[in-house]
Amino acid sequence: MQLHANPKTYPAGVPCWVEVLEPDPRAAVDFYRGVFGWEAAGPGPMPDGGEYFVARLDGDDVAGIAALPKSGAAEPAWTTYVCVDELEPAARRAVEAGGRVIVAPLDAPPAGRLAVIEDSTGATIGLWQPGARAGAQRLNEPSAWAMSALRTRDLRRAAAFYADVFGWNAEPFAAGPEPATLFRLPGYVGGTPQQPVPRDVVAVVLEGADIETAHWSVDFWIDDVDAAAERVARLGGSVVAPPFDVAVFRRAVIADPAGATFTISQLVPGRLG
Repeated sequence: MQLHANPKTYPAGVPCWVEVLEPDPRAAVDFYRGVFGWEAAGPGPMPDGGEYFVARLDGDDVAGIAALPKSGAAEPAWTTYVCVDELEPAARRAVEAGGRVIVAPLDAPPAGRLAVIEDSTGATIGLWQPGARAGAQRLNEPSAWAMSALRTRDLRRAAAFYADVFGWNAEPFAAGPEPATLFRLPGYVGGTPQQPVPRDVVAVVLEGADIETAHWSVDFWIDDVDAAAERVARLGGSVVAPPFDVAVFRRAVIADPAGATFTISQLVPGRLG
């Protein structure tokens, strides 16, 4: 769980926003409206002339839906953004730590400034220097983003990279159905005292030899996973992994009509504590 004491603001080093790149953002707006009930504000212009929509839940920003770059250099996928004080120094740290810059720092007025980097294991993650938009305004509730997880074959290299770039500490976490590693940001206090992980946790790492390509995945909470999976099929998406039970959640892996994957999780209160 990535819980924040105040999701209206984010300290540097904390994941703050998620967005999906789509070949047809208007069609994606319809799909995600059907799955999550999101409203859409926009479209607004992107630097290359494409369209950008802000998905909203009861008027609060929850995610971005953007057109694929016209250069054809990207595929449909969800991207997680981490808040930084300044883009250029963060991008330099990424390169010095063994990563590379995929999208050089650029302005996205009035919301802020962004860059996209590839970490030392090949996973893509974004950098966000906030302007008018600090990040997601709702977290850890039905139809809102809950957590991003890095899936990689090389935990040691990934841990070193994110320590150098964002100051994250990696700590093994044995609880749950599979071994995981927590990324913690010293000094950060989010969430609530009741959550099952320390309050400075900002992300999760899952390591596995069967992971072909390192990547960041995003998870959204939902009020009914089984009903949502049925809606996905009717809306033109696909259910990559049908609903299954894991720890205190019932979860499914979904692909939208363009192929961008994400997970949906239903918190089952009866399994808590």
